[in-house]
Amino acid sequence: MCRLLGVVSSESTSFGLILQDAPRSLATLSREHRDGWGLAVFGSRAAEAETDHGWRLHKAVACAAEDRDFGMFAAAPGEVLISHIRRRTVGALSLENTHPFRSGRWVFAHNGTIHERDYLRSSTSARRLGDVRGQTDSELFFAYMLSELDAAGIGDAPPSAATDSVLRQVTSRVCANSSFGAANFLLSDGSAMYAHRFGRTLFVLDRGPEDPVRESRRSRDGTVVITPWRPRRRAVLVASEAMTDEPWTEIEERVLLRIDRAPVPRWRRVAA
Repeated sequence: MCRLLGVVSSESTSFGLILQDAPRSLATLSREHRDGWGLAVFGSRAAEAETDHGWRLHKAVACAAEDRDFGMFAAAPGEVLISHIRRRTVGALSLENTHPFRSGRWVFAHNGTIHERDYLRSSTSARRLGDVRGQTDSELFFAYMLSELDAAGIGDAPPSAATDSVLRQVTSRVCANSSFGAANFLLSDGSAMYAHRFGRTLFVLDRGPEDPVRESRRSRDGTVVITPWRPRRRAVLVASEAMTDEPWTEIEERVLLRIDRAPVPRWRRVAA
């Protein structure tokens, strides 16, 4: 069991609220998922030139709620976030096994245990197997998906209709295998994010300028949360569970979503 959180925003924003201050923030949930944390933040400012394909990746094997670095990096601004807290099932407690994983333009995080690891190894290219650094089923699943994108000639290309088609084929294939295991994941290159549900819960939330609860609200536990929200900002959040008392929508089992960042963040289902 782990927890995922993805955010796609129309402009640079701090993710500190949802990572630390919300009633069900990742910091709060990390007390039950103590085996490491990771934040991958994408930004289009000048600092992007100093990062890998626009991503800044921070990881640790500590409990997020007890790690000062988590709080520091959670406050860093960006436009896209993929974050993960781990409760390990496969692979030792190590940085190599801590999500998210990055390869080229792509960043990936997974929730669930995959049983068909031999199938993944036999279906993954030698190049992508050679890039695997840890022992997790999750990183192996990432390598398998990249192999499928490579086979279509789009492994290093921005998301397109062809990317949608390959990922839909991959997710349909694993969902049809009753012994595969759980395959909830987030995958992004910074311009778009894919979110898939299979075997674990997953929720999506739209935030927009018309949303009246952005400045101040009281959650069910009595906590008052103040959120500075610029008038034109839009965002889409995807998480393993509803992290605030806002109107999250549960994603149905076996559904693959695509969230594009421009011109404004919008999510849609990827058709089968």
